[in-house]
Amino acid sequence: MVRSVRSPPAAVPPVTIQKAPFEAGKVIRALCAQDPNIGAVASFIGLMRDLNQGEYVKQMKLEHYPGMTEKAIGEIVDEAKERWELIEVRVIHRVGKLEPTDPIVLVVVACSHRAAAFEACEFIMDYLKTRAPFWKKEITRKGERWVESRESDRQAADRWRK
Repeated sequence: MVRSVRSPPAAVPPVTIQKAPFEAGKVIRALCAQDPNIGAVASFIGLMRDLNQGEYVKQMKLEHYPGMTEKAIGEIVDEAKERWELIEVRVIHRVGKLEPTDPIVLVVVACSHRAAAFEACEFIMDYLKTRAPFWKKEITRKGERWVESRESDRQAADRWRK
């Protein structure tokens, strides 16, 4: 009798930078199927807004430096894993041309308990906003402009300092 042996799922990198849209539900389902010890999953999806600094934004161009960006986000994920007992983490960040309502970023954190999942997800997102090397250019009715980092993002990240 021949037994069917189920192959382990292919390893998925914790950090992906891509132009294509992502399917959050598909990513979460795949992540949850990997380990029966997962008891909590927290996720965050960031979308492009059509309004920034009181001005209508019709498009955004998001740029990165390949290799450097993945490394920086990987370091953020590693720091989260040092702080909390995480089972799995996925970060997907888009680059290229984006329009209002397009998903930009997905952060998914899986662990045994909800408190760690919520905290680690928020930590990763706060650090992404301040430490990940992305450059955003908004296209408005008045022309193009580079987006500066916000003081509120720096304050949010500062609360995680040890």
